[in-house]
Amino acid sequence: MMFLRMCVSRTGTRYGVFGIHSRLRMTLLNALDISAKSCSGFCENRSELRWDLSPEQIGQRTERLIRRISHAYDSVAAVDVEKVCYENTLQVLAEAKLDYAVFSCDFHSASRHMLDFPQYVSPCKDVRSASTEADKRLSEFDVEMNMRSDVFQRLLSLQERWCNDLFPESRRFVERLIKLGRRNGLHLSADVQEEIKKLSKRISELSIDFNRNVNEDHTELMFSSEELSGLAESYLNSLERTEDGQYRVTLMYPHYFPLMKRCHVPETRRKMEAAFHSRCKEVNTEVLEQLIELRAKVAKLLGFSSHANYVLEMNMAKNSNTVSHFLDELYEKLKPVGQKERQYLLLLKQAECERRGLDFDGQLHAWDLPYYMNQVEQVKFAVDKDKLIEYFPLEVVTEGLLGIYQDLLGLRFHQVQNPNVWHDSVKLYTVLDSTSGEEIGHFYLDLHPREGKYSHAACFSLRPGCLGPDGKRVVPVAAMVANFTKPSRNWPSLLQHHEVETFFHEFGHVMHELCSRTRYAEFSGTLVETDFVEVPSQMLENWVWEKEPLRRMSRHYIDGSSIPDNLLDKLIVSRVANTGLMNLRQIMLSKLDQSLHTKSSADTVTEFSKHCKEILGVSATPGTNMTASFCHLAGGYDGQYYSYLWSEVYSMDMFFSRFKHEGIINPKVGKEYRRKVLEAGGSVDGMEILERFLGREPCQDAFFQCKGLANQCNIYT
Repeated sequence: MMFLRMCVSRTGTRYGVFGIHSRLRMTLLNALDISAKSCSGFCENRSELRWDLSPEQIGQRTERLIRRISHAYDSVAAVDVEKVCYENTLQVLAEAKLDYAVFSCDFHSASRHMLDFPQYVSPCKDVRSASTEADKRLSEFDVEMNMRSDVFQRLLSLQERWCNDLFPESRRFVERLIKLGRRNGLHLSADVQEEIKKLSKRISELSIDFNRNVNEDHTELMFSSEELSGLAESYLNSLERTEDGQYRVTLMYPHYFPLMKRCHVPETRRKMEAAFHSRCKEVNTEVLEQLIELRAKVAKLLGFSSHANYVLEMNMAKNSNTVSHFLDELYEKLKPVGQKERQYLLLLKQAECERRGLDFDGQLHAWDLPYYMNQVEQVKFAVDKDKLIEYFPLEVVTEGLLGIYQDLLGLRFHQVQNPNVWHDSVKLYTVLDSTSGEEIGHFYLDLHPREGKYSHAACFSLRPGCLGPDGKRVVPVAAMVANFTKPSRNWPSLLQHHEVETFFHEFGHVMHELCSRTRYAEFSGTLVETDFVEVPSQMLENWVWEKEPLRRMSRHYIDGSSIPDNLLDKLIVSRVANTGLMNLRQIMLSKLDQSLHTKSSADTVTEFSKHCKEILGVSATPGTNMTASFCHLAGGYDGQYYSYLWSEVYSMDMFFSRFKHEGIINPKVGKEYRRKVLEAGGSVDGMEILERFLGREPCQDAFFQCKGLANQCNIYT
C-alpha cells in the first residue's frame, strides 16, 4: 500500500443536484430541437467519446452546453408552483442532467466529461489549459444551477404533492435533491444564498488550481550513479541521462518510491524527500489555507459548527465526533505496535551506519522511513524485491488481472482495435456479460506517466450507467489513470508488488462504475457515501495477497517461469510488515485532515509537523509542506480522508467472511458481490449494502486479524 493514493474521482458530486427518473421522455430534447432518434443512436452506437477537440472547440462546446442546460432550468422555474408535476419538473431536470453528463447528440456538442477530463490526461498543454478553464467555467455554472431557489421551490412542491406515489429509489432521489438544496442554503435568505454562491464559486476555482499546479509540476533532480547506489539495474535503465552522464530523476511515482525504498545514500533520499514534499509549496500552501477558511465560512452560514461536520452529514459516519472516536480507538491499538517498529528501524539504521562507515545520529528522519521499512521486509521476511519485480511485467499483470475479474464477476473483456483515444499508449475495452452477452460498459487504461498527466492513480467516471430517455440503459464508461514505469528498448514495464495492488484497487473502482444498474445518474457507480466508496475496491486488493491469483498475474519477464514457492510464501507473510507505522500514517493524515477542517483557519505547515511528530513519531523535514501536494484535500476528500481506514475495516469483513471462507475465485460469491454491492451503486445506503452481502451487521475483527493484531475470529474458520 502506498502512503498516498488518489483512488477515485469524486468530481461527479459537483455536477448539480438533479438526476434521471425511470420514466424519462424526450420533452426537453424535443424542445431543444434535438431528435430522439439521434440521441438513441448515440446511446446504442457510440461506444467511444471524442478526445480530439481543440482548445477552441472545448471553449465553444462549454458555452453551448451551458446554454442548453440553462434553458431546461429556466423552463422548470417558469412552471406555476400550483401546477408542478412530474412531467414539467423532475422529468425536465432529469433529462437536462442526462444531456449534461452523457449525451453528445450532434457533432458540435459535448458532455461534461469530454470537456473537463482532458486536463488530467491530454499530452497537449494547450488542451489541458482549455480543459481546466472549461472545468472552472462549468463548476461556476454548477454553483449557479445548484443555487436556483426558484427550481428548489418547485421541487418542494413536487415532494409535498407526489412523493408518496413514487418508487423507493425515486423517493430517495427526490429526498436527496431536497437535502442537497438545503445544504446549498436554499431555505435561507437571499443575502445568505448570494454569499454562499460567491464563496462556493471561489472554492471550486481554487480546488481546480490546486490540482492543476500539482499536475503541472515538472521538478527533476540530477544524480550520479554513485548517488543512486542500491537501485536495481531495471530502475537505472528506465531513467534518462544527461550529456555528462547524470541520471535525470523526476518526482513521479515510478521514480520516487523505488528510490526512497532502495537507495543506500541518505543524502540522495533526503534531497528527494524534501523536493517531493515541497512540490507547489509556495502557491498551494496559500491556496489550501484559503480553501480551509472559505469552507469554514460556508459551513457557518449553513449552521454547521465546522466544515468537517458539514461534509460528514452525508457520510456513514455522520459527524466529526464519530470519526474522532474511530481514529482514537485505532490509534490506541496501533500506538504500541508503532513504537516497537520504530525501535527496530532505528536498530537497522544503526547497524547499516556501522557497516557503511556513516555517522549514526540516533534518529529516524522522514527520508529514513521508506528505506528502513523496506529493509524490514528483506530482513524479517526475506522478501527479495529485486527478484520479485522480475515476475510482474505489466502485460502479464494486466492479462491476469483482467482474467480474474472476468471469472469472478461473470464478465468478458474485448480490446477495441484502433480506438479514438487521447494518447497512443491508451487502450479501450468493451465489457460484456459472460452469460447474456449484454454490453455492460467500456473502460480505458492509461497506465504510464507523461508530462502534465495526473500524477497519482485514479478511476474517472466518464459516463454514468443509468436509464436513458427511451428506458434503455445508458452504457457507462470509465478510465483508469496510473503512472507505472514505461517500457524501454531493453526492458519491459516491471511492477513492484505494491503497484500490482494499486492496479487491482483502481480497477475495482472501474468495475463499480460499469456494473452499477441504477435508475438515476445521481446514484450511478461510485456515487455513494465517501466513506463507503473505497470499500468495494479495497476489498479486491486482497487478491494480490493470495497464491492462486498471484500465480495468474505473474510470469518471469525473460523465461516465463512461475514465481518460486518460497518467494511467494515470503511475500504473502510480509503483509503484516510495518503494520503499525503504515496505519499510523493513515491515522496521522486522517487526523490532520480533521484538524484542518474543524478550524476556521489553519497554518498547514505547523499542523502537519505537529501531527507527524505526535502520531507517527517522526518529524516532518524542515522547510517542507506535504499538504501543498496532498491532492485529496482539493479533490473531494476534504474532511473525509479517514474514509480509507473506515472503508478498509468493512472491506476486510467482506473478504474474510465471504470470499476467504467460500472461495476467492468462487463465481457464485463473485456474482452475488456484483449483484448486491456493485449493481446497487448509491441507490442504497452503504450499511444496508454491507448487511445484505454479509447477512449480518459488519464487525472489525477481520481488519485486526489481517493486520496481525488479533487472533483469528471464529466467524472466519
